[in-house]
Amino acid sequence: MQRDRVAATPEREVTPQYTMEQIVAVNPYNPDILPDLEAYVQEQVNSQTYSLDANLCLLRLYQFEPSRMNIQIVARILVKALMALPAPDFNLCMFLIPEKLQMEDPFLTLITLAHFLETARFREFWDEAARNRHILEVVPGFEQAIQGFALHVLSLSYQRLPRPVLAEAINMEGLSLDKFLEHQIASNGWSVEKVSGGGQLVVLPPNEHNYPELKKSIVDSIPLEHVSKLFPILT
Repeated sequence: MQRDRVAATPEREVTPQYTMEQIVAVNPYNPDILPDLEAYVQEQVNSQTYSLDANLCLLRLYQFEPSRMNIQIVARILVKALMALPAPDFNLCMFLIPEKLQMEDPFLTLITLAHFLETARFREFWDEAARNRHILEVVPGFEQAIQGFALHVLSLSYQRLPRPVLAEAINMEGLSLDKFLEHQIASNGWSVEKVSGGGQLVVLPPNEHNYPELKKSIVDSIPLEHVSKLFPILT
């Protein structure tokens, strides 16, 4: 009889687990989720993941709860946003930070770094970054992400570029740069040409930006039937 009573007992209801993105979608202005969002920023740092929506939600909550703002957490959000370039995430985050705080460190330093990147002043960026390692090194993968952005910018501008220009943009030289070039040649279609004086030109793969002739003409991109509809209007 005892077995029968136990079998008849209803099962305990299991509470569903929600992702932080789902919680943000349902309660974007609920201050009770603020500690969870702060913990989630650190989780993004540790796991090298990224959620712009969750980070923007936290910054919005700080606007309503300024006394609870954690400067270190905000700085890490901004570093992660820099790593997302060329996406406009950094500027989106800065819109939610009080102007007074933007004139203080670490925000002023991060704004300076962002300006150097957005204007492709890579040498100045790397010099400034070296002076502020304590802000940047707490976020793993920062250097690699910025190197990727620098390569993106170079690929928009150059067909061939001198090796020193590449070295300056990605902050790499010597054997490290040699190994990097070997990998790019083997995996991504790069090549290297020797020039007089012992220098090298790095040849980047063609794309529609550095080889404009690859762009489709407007005529090619418009179906013929659409063009034919214009003839009665033009005659």
